[in-house]
Amino acid sequence: MPSIFERLKSLGVQVGSQGISSSRSSTRFPIEQVVDGHIFDTPLGQSFVAEQQYPLEHHHGLTPLKLSASLQRISSWLGIPRLASMELPDFIFLDTETTGLVGGSGTLVFLIGVGRFDQSGFQLAQYFLRDPAEEPAQLTGLIRYLSSFQGLVTYNGKSFDIPLLTTRFILNGEASPFTAIAHLDLLPLARRLWRDRLPSRSLGQIEQNILGATRTEEDVPGWLIPSLYFDYLKTGDARPLRSVFYHNAMDILAMAALLNHISNMLETPQPGAVVHGIDLISLGKIFEDMGDFQTAAQCFADGLDCEIPDGNRREALQRWSLMEKRRHNLEKAIELWRLAANDQDLQAFIELAKHYEHQVRDFEEAIHWTRSAIELVKNGDFTPFERQQLLHELEHRLARLERKNAA
Repeated sequence: MPSIFERLKSLGVQVGSQGISSSRSSTRFPIEQVVDGHIFDTPLGQSFVAEQQYPLEHHHGLTPLKLSASLQRISSWLGIPRLASMELPDFIFLDTETTGLVGGSGTLVFLIGVGRFDQSGFQLAQYFLRDPAEEPAQLTGLIRYLSSFQGLVTYNGKSFDIPLLTTRFILNGEASPFTAIAHLDLLPLARRLWRDRLPSRSLGQIEQNILGATRTEEDVPGWLIPSLYFDYLKTGDARPLRSVFYHNAMDILAMAALLNHISNMLETPQPGAVVHGIDLISLGKIFEDMGDFQTAAQCFADGLDCEIPDGNRREALQRWSLMEKRRHNLEKAIELWRLAANDQDLQAFIELAKHYEHQVRDFEEAIHWTRSAIELVKNGDFTPFERQQLLHELEHRLARLERKNAA
């Protein structure tokens, strides 16, 4: 199968901006007749932009677009201190549509969607590459739009959108406008919050399951988008691209709503404000990462009070108990290990055995927990290799404890 670069080359598309042309045979349905937008002039030629405005009270699904909570905790978790002092109008929300999903110098960014808040609402602009030769003008239009922003919000933008756009700027002899910005990529946060509850953390899954938003039939799957643009370059028929503009716009609205949703979760990590027990457990992990152990412990406790699957319950007890052990709060750690032991958790048996051997020097109690662990391994669901390794370690511990107890 030919690569994206080879397909572009077969269409007359070249890397960079020099000598690029399209092989479109007709312009019977140009983009300006399909999408509500206008052609704008730059010193490097003309390009096309579609613009929309959404009111400040607009909801994406069940979630308001406008940020209503502090960014302080997101700033702390991401390790970007200046995010905390920024205002919402300082941020640009950005998403791209490209001719390939891998990236590299042979990949064109044919649609750049950007959105920002002002006093009147959320302003969305989509810069479209009508012809590859218009790339310098498209990028110039984008630079104008970005002239006053300080922060950037993306979803997987650090790995994909921004490196790709930086490549396009360099190939066109321009410095990237993204080098000195505070970049808030929502994907790592989404992964940390929902990897234990959702099968996928794609923006579409987050949109449906977290934001309560359902797209219309106008949407198009992301994997199909490059082919639609290649077809447009061949035929000049922009009508199928209406769905691509819709897809891109929904992605940007979803990012704005998601930033608001996550910010509120972190500001009010409590039952009621956070519906799912597994999400409370995930919040506990985030606060543990930030060193806010008191809030982490409360999140773990609240999550364990909810109906959650056994696996999530075991993991929460393990995380919480080990956190308390590191804080030298052994009384709480022992309480949690005993709770986990009631659920036949092997790690809890081992931790209790260690505690009674090394801290209390109650060898009979340590022997009890070690024998309990051995029985669990013998009868539990372990691979032969795991069972052999665990039994070797536990039987070695038991022998040592019996020698100590007999001394």
